[in-house]
Amino acid sequence: MACRVFAIAAHADDIEFRMAGTLILLAKAGCEIHYMNIANGSCGSSEHDAETIAAIRLEEAKNAADKIGAVFHSPLVNDIDIFYEKKLLAKVGSVMRLVAPDILLVDGPLDYMEDHTISSRLAVTAAFTRGMTNFLVDPPRKTVTNQVTVYHAQPHGNRDVLNRFVVPDFFIDIDSVIKEKSVMLTEHKSQKKWLEHSQGFDAYLDTMKGFSREMGKLSTKCEFAEGWRYHNPLGLCDADANPIKDILQEYIK
Repeated sequence: MACRVFAIAAHADDIEFRMAGTLILLAKAGCEIHYMNIANGSCGSSEHDAETIAAIRLEEAKNAADKIGAVFHSPLVNDIDIFYEKKLLAKVGSVMRLVAPDILLVDGPLDYMEDHTISSRLAVTAAFTRGMTNFLVDPPRKTVTNQVTVYHAQPHGNRDVLNRFVVPDFFIDIDSVIKEKSVMLTEHKSQKKWLEHSQGFDAYLDTMKGFSREMGKLSTKCEFAEGWRYHNPLGLCDADANPIKDILQEYIK
């Protein structure tokens, strides 16, 4: 069976900014890839009401996932409603058991925005409880027992919540897929104007490339890179498990 990869982030376009290059390379290597945003993008506009922009962003995210042949999983809550609480954890846990990934790609553990940080915590706990019969998920699903190796993406802008630069454990050279990563991000057309309005991200494609270029420069081996950190393997996988290294050896810098 091919390796199964699950990328989970807070909002539509978060995967594209920080994880998509690695996800594309894993797909090209023959992995089955899954894509999910926990929130629906309902606050990502100054022009549309919540229902309208959520519908727009849903289609944009589906289109982005389709570009790389990823299985799309629908969001679960509105923006800013990502809380570390039992009901939402039960929903994320249900999707985790459905996908049963071998590789889990998640947000960094300390990011500038709470939605990002908490989405990481939810995903990791959902993975940790995947085999716990007495933890009930919604909708109900049988437990799974496969090993899952968890990798944390760089925080947005490569800085943590205290604006400190974050050095990853390793880099993935994404020079060969930067165009495909950009095409995925381009699908999120509604966010160009919103990001410029709300956060000053002028030319958001250039912003994404700038973040990736910063990682490439730090690696000293490529122009564009994505940085990753290992999560503690206890309760998740063997101590020496590193499937990304096994699959993408030639791209690790």
